[in-house]
This record gives sequence, structure tokens and C-alpha cells, in this order.
Amino acid sequence: MRFHSMPAALRRTVVQAVLGTFAAAGQPAAAQDGHGWPLHGLDLGGRRYSPLSAIDTANAPRLESLWTYHSGVTATFQATPIVIGNTMFVSLPYSGVAALDARTGRELWRYRHESRSEQLCCGPANRGVAVAGGKVYVGTVDGRLVALKSSTGAVLWDVTVAEYRGPTEASSQLNSDDPLAQVSATGSTGVGISAAPLVHDGKVFVGIAGVGYGLHPDRGLAVVGVSGQYGRPGMMAAFDARTGRTLWRFHVTGPGWEGSYRAATPDGVSLGRAIARERTAASRHAEAWRFGGGSIYATPVVDPELHLLIFGTGNPSPQMADASRPGDNLYTSSLVALDLRTGKMVWHYQQVPHDRWGYDVASSPVLMDLIHRGRPVPAVAHAGKTGWVYVHDRRSGRLLFKSQAFVPQRNLFAPPPPGEGVVIAPGIGGGANWSPSAFDPGRGLLYVGALHLPTRYIAREARRPDGSVLQYVSTQNTEEAWGTLTAVDLAAGGRHRWQVRTEEPLIGGVLATAGGLVFSGAGRGVFAAFGAGSGKRIWSYQCEAGVNAPPITYQAGGRQYVAVAVGGNALFGFKQGDMVMAFGVAEH
Repeated sequence: MRFHSMPAALRRTVVQAVLGTFAAAGQPAAAQDGHGWPLHGLDLGGRRYSPLSAIDTANAPRLESLWTYHSGVTATFQATPIVIGNTMFVSLPYSGVAALDARTGRELWRYRHESRSEQLCCGPANRGVAVAGGKVYVGTVDGRLVALKSSTGAVLWDVTVAEYRGPTEASSQLNSDDPLAQVSATGSTGVGISAAPLVHDGKVFVGIAGVGYGLHPDRGLAVVGVSGQYGRPGMMAAFDARTGRTLWRFHVTGPGWEGSYRAATPDGVSLGRAIARERTAASRHAEAWRFGGGSIYATPVVDPELHLLIFGTGNPSPQMADASRPGDNLYTSSLVALDLRTGKMVWHYQQVPHDRWGYDVASSPVLMDLIHRGRPVPAVAHAGKTGWVYVHDRRSGRLLFKSQAFVPQRNLFAPPPPGEGVVIAPGIGGGANWSPSAFDPGRGLLYVGALHLPTRYIAREARRPDGSVLQYVSTQNTEEAWGTLTAVDLAAGGRHRWQVRTEEPLIGGVLATAGGLVFSGAGRGVFAAFGAGSGKRIWSYQCEAGVNAPPITYQAGGRQYVAVAVGGNALFGFKQGDMVMAFGVAEH
């Protein structure tokens, strides 16, 4: 019997069997035994699906707080803890690291990072550490990679990944009502590392952020992007895990970044570009790639059989303002696959050529194996800021399909005009931001936490003190603000199995478990568990600060725990804190 002629129920049984067969492929032993949380995404494919099932839909209503750790550092907290044996390793804001007893939350040791830069490019948040071979690796706010001894926290080596500070242009003489005048300086940029490193095959992989050049004048989601020579190329690099020696570096932008001047996205959506004008301006901006952007905000994933390192890149520089960067701006706003042995590009898929909206490919991709047109295909899925999940053949990058949109879309890819501008959804915060998704291989469902924050984009001009004109784009927030948690059925071509609308935008991440549960937090402090097959809320707990970090689960001392950082997010206006909390089923 051919696959497509099978009854629907039988087709789903076959899909689930194939998914289950491939679920463990590429996972390290520590992930397969299900006890700890050894990697940022739990396994090399970044699935964030735990086989632990002691906490399930029946006893989840009895979850209670078991311990709380206070770091004393109250700031935006986005870390995924790593658990090896009975020890939890957690990165703190400003690149500190703490080792905790995973059973009690007692601090075992602490590393306090001393930054060499007074001004941070990307805020204090750090999204996690990597642990392997008796070492803990942390990327820092000032662009360094530090290796610590896992038993004591002592520094073993400290290398510079990248450092850069661009030119600065005073804005004090602009009109006081001009949005640019609200920013103390324009044209400054820097380098930091917010994504957790990944260790595989004796290499530490880490990418830099801060190179996309966009200003936040009010510490919120409002952004200003200024045309000009600001920023630098983004970079992914590999280091020897034992010594810290650089093995290779991949620069996101380079000569030829103009590409083919696409009028539409690769999947056929018009970009509203003035192609002729861009081509005319190309000779004046031939070196624009040197300031090209392409920050890396999330941890890569690995296919060890194909020797692929897969990750997303951020918007081109300068953000939104495109006058000084004609062309497609390769390889920004793209999903990129490198040969992890050499750093050479294998394939790329640019979700948004010539990005004018800040649609970074910001969250970690997820690897899985799917049945597509009757055949098993090694796939990679990415939940985009555009509001779709893109699913590719990970051998070639070929797009297999796009999901049903998981957030509303309005005026998508409309060019920012002057005057009143245009309201676009998803807005500058995207549909799915950096928050990682989770994939349940048995159900074939990808769980995506997302934002609905429509943004008004306005093209502007400002006159410099010398009489020249500065072109830039600014954004304004709208009153609409809510979120969605969606189960995207990848076995059914990306249709929704269920969707829950939340009162606030979801920024933080998702955990799925074999106990039939999906965990996600929210900015007003609610941490909740939902039924994996239905989306029904089964349990919730009110925390003292925003839950804007990805949850994990692990087993220690014979007991299953669910843990999450509770520290909010300043950029989204969510209350900040300094806690890691662990939950377990109440024992009677």
C-alpha cells in the first residue's frame, strides 16, 4: 500500500514509528539516558524533548516549588541550566556562572566575570553554558570565551572571540522632537555573546551578537536604524575545547553579498524592493559588506552524520535603514549550514533578502526526521520571526514546506514609508523571537511560543549639524500585545493541532516531556504546564518575577524536577529577578 493511499490513522502511526526510530539519532549518551540536561537543547538536534515521565498529566496538578536559588544578580535572565549528574550549571546575567546542587539549589561555587568593556552592546543576558570534559564554557558580554574547571569554577583559559567598537556620531544638535535626539549617540556598535556555546567532537562552537546596529532609545522595543557605515560582519567560530585555540571562523557577510537582487522571498512573497535604485547605488556602497551585520543569537544544532552545524543569522546592518546596503545582503536573516570540521558553507536559506524589518533568524533550529511525500527525510525546522515555521531538507537546505502562520500577519514586508508609516505584524519583536521551540517525536508536534506585537515602521530624515541629511527608520509600539503557544503538526504539513492565546507575548522558550506535558513561562510570572496533545492548561504557579527563560527537566536523587530561571526581561518590560526555581510533585 502506498503511503498517500493509507487511511489517515494508519499514516499517523507510520509517521510516529519513523519519528520514534530517528528520535535518538545523534544524541549523546547523557541525553539518551534521560536523567540530566547535558546540552543547551538537551540533544544535538535541539529538540528539548525529555524522555522523563514521572511527572505526567495525572500528577502535574500536584507540582510544588522544591527549592529556589537567589543569585543576587537582578537583571534580564534567559539561561538554560545544564545538569550533569547531581550538579546544575547556570549562567547568570553579565556572564557569571554558578554551580548548584541540583537536588537542593545550594551553591557549590561561583565565577564572577570581569568585563573589559564599560558599555554592553547587547544587554546583560546570557543564554547558557556548555559543559564537557571537566570544563564549563561561557560566552561573555564582552565577546570572550572562558573555560572553567567544572569542579571548582577556576579559570582554565580565556580567549577573545571578537571585539569591536564602531564610530560614534553626536546627535545633540538634532531637533528635540526627533526620535534620534532621544539617543545619546548614534553609530556606535559592539560585540558580545549571548548564545550558549555548543561542544561537540572536541570543538566549542560560539557566535557573536551586537553587529546588527539598531538603537533602543527607550530601553524598550522601539528601534532606530541609521544608514551609514556602522556594524561589522557577524561570525560563528570553532575553538579547540582543550586549549581554546581558534580552529576556524565563518564570517556572515563578505564580497558578493549583493546576491541576485531578489524581488521576493525564496518562497515567493513580494518584498516591495526598488531593485533598479538599489543597482544604481551598488557602486557607491561596494564595501558595505564590511559593516554587514548578521548577529548570532541562538545556539547551533549539529547533525553528526552529515557533519553539519546549523544556525540562524540576524538582520543586516544597519537595521531597517537600507539606503547604504543595496542587494540581498547575503547571508544575513538566513538559516546557514556549515561543515562543522572546516567552517565552510554547505547551504543557506535566506528567509528575508534585504531585510528592512529586523526579521532575524533568531531562535535555534530543530532537527528531526519526517515523512515527506511518502519518504523519510532528514529535516530541520525553524520558527521564524515572520510567523511561519520553515521546514527544510537538511542535506541541501531545500524548503519542504512552510507551516500555517502561528501569529497574525499584517502588511508583511511592506516597505517603511515616511509620514505616519505603516503598521506591520509580526513587528520588530517578531513572531518567534530567540525563544527555543520543542519537538515531540512521538506526536510529530513542534511547540512554538510566540509574540503578537504589531509595530509601526516610519522612514525619516534628520539634518546633521554640517547640513547633510541622515536617513533612518524608527519604530513605534502599538497597543496590541499578546502571545500564542502553538502545537504545529509537522507530520501534517505544518497545520496547527492546537493553539492557546496568552494575555502577554511569550518570550522564553518551551519544554516538552514524555509525560505528555508542555511547559512554558510568561512575563508576568506565570509558569504553566499544558497537555501536549490538547493544549489544556493543567497546572500553573505564580512566580515573583517574569519567567522569560526556557524550562528544563532532569532526574536527581531518584526524583524528577522541572527547573527554570525566573528573572524577567527588561526589553519587554517584564519584572526582573534573580532566581532559579525547581519544581517537583508533592510527596504525601
